[in-house]
Amino acid sequence: MRTIRNVVRLVVISIRHFILCRIYGMNIDKKARISYGAKLDKTNPKGIHIGEESYIASGAIVFTHDFSRGIHKDTFIGKRCFIGANAIIMCGVTIGDEVIVGSGAIVTKDVPPNCIVAGNPAKIIKEGINTGKFGQLE
Repeated sequence: MRTIRNVVRLVVISIRHFILCRIYGMNIDKKARISYGAKLDKTNPKGIHIGEESYIASGAIVFTHDFSRGIHKDTFIGKRCFIGANAIIMCGVTIGDEVIVGSGAIVTKDVPPNCIVAGNPAKIIKEGINTGKFGQLE
């Protein structure tokens, strides 16, 4: 029974990846995983860039526009990153490789590689980390 469930899950992930990349024009690596409950900004979909083996958890939001200021900017998430549940990534932010963004964090500024950020606004709470596949701490 588990095998069937995993096959169905992978098929759904593949279909969603196809829709996000081919129809909306987002730049999401094939090895990245986007939770079905995550929200990716479709106002400026070509501004979304997600690196390989990164994971965006349920409820997370990635923005590529700011309606109040009339801004449309690219938002970058590096390789092997983990974006926690209900985190918000504001437009124009660049998140470096091997970064963990804590659940509920609001990222308003660029994040350097190899660190953990959390809070509102997100601040670095640990540096010099390494992550593996889907941003799991090593």
